[in-house]
Amino acid sequence: MEKFFHLKENGTSVSTEFMAGLTTFFAMSYIIIVNPQILSQTGMPWGGVFLATIIASIVGTLVMGLFANVPYALAPGMGLNAFFTYTVCFGLGFTWQETLCMVFLCGLINILITVTKVRQMIIRAIPDALQHAIGGGIGLFVAYVGLLNVDLITFTTKDAESAGKGLSTGATPGLATFNSPTLWLFLIGLLLVIVFTILKIKGGMLLAIAITTVIGIPMGLTTMNNSISIGDAFGQLPQTFGALFTGEGFGSLFSNPGRLPLVLVTIFAFSMSDVFDTLGTFIGTGRRTGIFSKADEESAENGSGFKTKMDKALFADSVATSIGAICGTSNTTTYVESSAGIAAGGRTGLTSVFVSLFFALSIFFAPVVSAVPSAATAGVLVIVGCMMAASLKEVRWDDISEAIPAFFASVFMAFAYSISYGIAAGFITYCIVKVCRKKASEVHPIVWIVSALFILDFICMAILQ
Repeated sequence: MEKFFHLKENGTSVSTEFMAGLTTFFAMSYIIIVNPQILSQTGMPWGGVFLATIIASIVGTLVMGLFANVPYALAPGMGLNAFFTYTVCFGLGFTWQETLCMVFLCGLINILITVTKVRQMIIRAIPDALQHAIGGGIGLFVAYVGLLNVDLITFTTKDAESAGKGLSTGATPGLATFNSPTLWLFLIGLLLVIVFTILKIKGGMLLAIAITTVIGIPMGLTTMNNSISIGDAFGQLPQTFGALFTGEGFGSLFSNPGRLPLVLVTIFAFSMSDVFDTLGTFIGTGRRTGIFSKADEESAENGSGFKTKMDKALFADSVATSIGAICGTSNTTTYVESSAGIAAGGRTGLTSVFVSLFFALSIFFAPVVSAVPSAATAGVLVIVGCMMAASLKEVRWDDISEAIPAFFASVFMAFAYSISYGIAAGFITYCIVKVCRKKASEVHPIVWIVSALFILDFICMAILQ
């Protein structure tokens, strides 16, 4: 073990790596509850997604630990699973099988851009302000999803006469009346998540979900009546495993040539969110701990191949996305919660191996996990979104030429209830700002191409409607 992971060289030990792995697992284990709840809304079987989430996490984290030898854990990403469900399936009308195909292709694309210099070109093409805005906007979107899942935000539809007079063209949003058990349970869970997060309690999010779930029993919201056994979960896994290779997957995705621009833009949106989230996590946590050297960071932005730990780590992350899609889940990505284990002393891939072991053990808790009400997890979504929104602080809001694209990219994700449309708004307004500033030459061709694809998509949808 010492020879493989180089524990002494990295100033750690087996016991330290064990505790680091346990810490990371508890920090991110909420995903085994939240991910099936989000993806099952598309029609995917809860048990199949539950096992797919765990299998993808185990395989991805093992690849990270054994191949890259760094203490990072992977699982289906928050934000990306919401994008999968609410934007691609509900908003754009793709089936979950077709969406799994796009996630799989996203993984293959990320593998290619990781081993070639295309990665350098893409990262340099998108301005820093838009990168930060996209990351923060996904946070706003995730938090908004949490609020809507418990109907904290209500929408009152105006009557036809008022709408005809131009007083309203749809519904008026507002705050719900706190007169339902679901909202009260949500508020209890939200309070617990806030307290545990501020106090930096290890596994605080999972603990908050557990306590809220127990409180929901006398309220009639937590019940085992609809829970799924381990046997049922394994019985549902074949419905998701390999579903992308069926006629409802790839056979359907490319059957309509008119949807090809929309498919390409959606895959691009999946890929960009995944790439920048992962790179930000690696650089943000690895720099101050020494896990990644400056050479690693430069390689991530400029190099190709597998010259450094970060090259291997990025490759592991990309492979995990495609593996997760085959199993039946949304993009598998590196979790920023890995920083909890790193703070506990994790420095090598042995930490990741232990995290994988804990994920494997969690399979036996399927009946309990499936009984968790959505009100118990909505608070976690809100606080995770709050954490992700932190990247907005990197935007220079006092520079209007930078603020406008960043604003449209981030806020439109929530307003339009679509991550891809937020990216579209950011890209298009960025091009407009640069043209007005007579700096159109500074816009990278990739940004022009993607903006044109988005505009073409809007035109096509307008015609089809």
